[in-house]
Amino acid sequence: MYTAMNKGISAYQKIGVETSVQSADPHKLILMLYEGAQEALVKARLHIHHNEIAEKGQMISKAIMIIDHGLKASLDTNAGGDLAIKLQALYEYMAHRLLIANIQNDVEMVDEVNRLLFELHDAWKKIGQSHKTNITAPATTI
Repeated sequence: MYTAMNKGISAYQKIGVETSVQSADPHKLILMLYEGAQEALVKARLHIHHNEIAEKGQMISKAIMIIDHGLKASLDTNAGGDLAIKLQALYEYMAHRLLIANIQNDVEMVDEVNRLLFELHDAWKKIGQSHKTNITAPATTI
């Protein structure tokens, strides 16, 4: 009974995510990548504590894939210049730390990467909010 219910919930969540992705602007997509990586790391942390090795590995691998094939791949070093190059290096550092965390079952490394992702997510969210404020702010006349 629970298996059928979980499959239904999973299908519903998948449809919700697909709909969100299809309707999201590029800024929102990056936010969703940060959120997905953070969610995977929270789950990985729980799996480490419960000694669920296979599940931990899946969640850490998911976070690495999001970082490498989502966040890092979205960087434009021509347009972003030095900032994009520094973010690229940070993403490589995070992926490397997660590989080691996976091998060593190291919760502290998982937490370190999660904190970095949180800070980047928060900054990216603030950029979006300030951009929306600038767009919707009424023009002043002198």
